[in-house]
Amino acid sequence: MKILMLNYEYPPIGGGAGNATYNLLKEFSQINDISIDLVTSSATNDFKKIKIDDNIKIYKLPVGKGNLHYWKQREILSYSIKAYKQIKKMIEQKKYNLIHAFFGIPCGAIAYLYKNDIPYIISLRGSDVPGFNKRFSFQYIFLKPIIKHIWRNAVATIANSQGLKKLALKTDKNAKIDIINNGVNIKEFSPKKDHKKTGFIVLTVSRLIERKGIDYFIKAIPAIIKKHRDITIRIIGEGNRKKDLMNLAQKLKVFEFINFLGYVPHNEVSNYYSSSDIFVLPSKNEGMSNTILEAMASGLPIITTDTGGTQELIDGNGIIIPREDSDAISNAVLKLINDRKMIEDMGNRSREIAECMSWKHVAKKYLDLYNNFR
Repeated sequence: MKILMLNYEYPPIGGGAGNATYNLLKEFSQINDISIDLVTSSATNDFKKIKIDDNIKIYKLPVGKGNLHYWKQREILSYSIKAYKQIKKMIEQKKYNLIHAFFGIPCGAIAYLYKNDIPYIISLRGSDVPGFNKRFSFQYIFLKPIIKHIWRNAVATIANSQGLKKLALKTDKNAKIDIINNGVNIKEFSPKKDHKKTGFIVLTVSRLIERKGIDYFIKAIPAIIKKHRDITIRIIGEGNRKKDLMNLAQKLKVFEFINFLGYVPHNEVSNYYSSSDIFVLPSKNEGMSNTILEAMASGLPIITTDTGGTQELIDGNGIIIPREDSDAISNAVLKLINDRKMIEDMGNRSREIAECMSWKHVAKKYLDLYNNFR
């Protein structure tokens, strides 16, 4: 079976959707009767064709990428035009059974243009669903009719959480949307056996963009250190808000407690999870966070907001807080710091849940879906 996969994000570009694609391709590379060609974006100004395995090839298109974790509209337009042309060449040389597009916009729109030649499925990821990201509120007004048309012409539309499906149905109440959750690599991310007993490390791994709400986390730190100064905050990630967040930390006189670690290669980030005590992600909106899943697999208790798919991951393994509420963040962190047993119990429960959500399990669900279109 031959699959043409579209995702304008792929490591080191982007966040959760790119990470999901990377892990799915790793799983699919071990399956002999499927071949996948991924058309994605290049982090450089060069076109690259990479062979992952005999059955997996990646075509990276130069789109003039600036910030690896923040997209400008001209970059998305560049990808869309170049991907359309690249696909045209590819389908002249190979007969594909199916197109799998990550994001309804722009990738689903590109797949739609080839609907008469190849059926397509869409994986909804978050910002491609109207109402998910305030930054795109104006664009959603014009894109909503197009998005509905793209969903209705897909042979399958997949959300990565119940919360994202619920939001999507507000755009099209008659849409048929199934759910395949994100997964996690439970071998790469695992608890550290010789966990330290003194001091506390609170970790967040996130793109530093407005939607992630990291400013509310930083605003919570003064109240935390007032009662517990033996603490280190680690913030892993890049984004257009990084400078503002660093300035905020300086203004609040908490910069010395924060390690802004920037971009950390994916194969190294597991060490930061396993050596931390608590994971915080105060997003204003999420589909289903890969970083929360990684933190769970690493045996960490989770503090996160009551939004999207993230709250679906909390079942005795963390604390759900309101959005945009720094007091709630500080209270939750202090609650855990003051109860080592709670940290241990919630961390064990996190690992237990994560073990049921491996990427192998997710890949099997997608493979079953693909097989409907052989």
